[in-house]
Amino acid sequence: MATAQTVPTIKASKRRNGSEPLVMVTAYDAPSARVATEADVDMILVGDSLAMVVLGYDSTLEVTVDDIAYHVAAVRRAKPSALIIGDMPWMSFHLTPTETVRNAATLVRAGAQCVKMEGGIKRIPMMTAILDAEIPVLAHIGLTPQSTNVMGGFKIQAREAEAVHRLVEEAVALEEAGCFALVIEGVPDIAGRMVTEAVSIPTIGIGAGPDTDGQVLVYHDIIGLENRFKPRFVRRYGTAFDDQVAALSAYAADVRDSSFPAPEETYQAKDELTEALGLYGSTNHGNTDQGSG
Repeated sequence: MATAQTVPTIKASKRRNGSEPLVMVTAYDAPSARVATEADVDMILVGDSLAMVVLGYDSTLEVTVDDIAYHVAAVRRAKPSALIIGDMPWMSFHLTPTETVRNAATLVRAGAQCVKMEGGIKRIPMMTAILDAEIPVLAHIGLTPQSTNVMGGFKIQAREAEAVHRLVEEAVALEEAGCFALVIEGVPDIAGRMVTEAVSIPTIGIGAGPDTDGQVLVYHDIIGLENRFKPRFVRRYGTAFDDQVAALSAYAADVRDSSFPAPEETYQAKDELTEALGLYGSTNHGNTDQGSG
């Protein structure tokens, strides 16, 4: 069994110090958490992406703290070896420090070992409040999906030199504030590299090039269960959607042509039961009753 990951073990994982790249995936329920554990991933993010890939919303903005907590609890029940990260959804850390800490605590009580929060320097007061409550924080900079309306959609960030330098400054400030790691999303590879070089905490890239200290992708993208769109940074490693359609189609066909259930999938009555019921003409293939009653 894989060694359980903790915030300190993740914080110490820096490639330039000889550590292997970190592997993070999203997961939203016990089965996917068990799969992630078997695959020996380092971190499970119960992300607000569940809004789109699980709950059917058009963006991440509709998901709530209670939604995230519900799915964190499901992941926790699988007892994964990976570090469990609860995502702070939109409007869960935008009002007061007290409410921010309360929302973070809800995720921790559900089973998260830390929380992820989008935003740079302007979010530091809220992050500090969470950190003061002894809850570790994973920061998220670059393309922040909760800010999609401000950004005008899911657009690559830090395309100009000034913006790259500003991103580096934000990363340094977030480390100084006490964040144990950084997610960098949707930036040119040079930006991902410069941020990674500027901080001593690990960086986890998603569309940030190959030079970060780790990578994260959405579970449904990895296995090919999400097939409606494919961001440039996604590599699909499975064909889960097509496989499931094929399996269900085969099942439907077998039901419709009466080949399912077959005798080997049926609890067949014993002869004495059919006789007692006066069903002497019923078909009995000689199998004993495998049921419990």
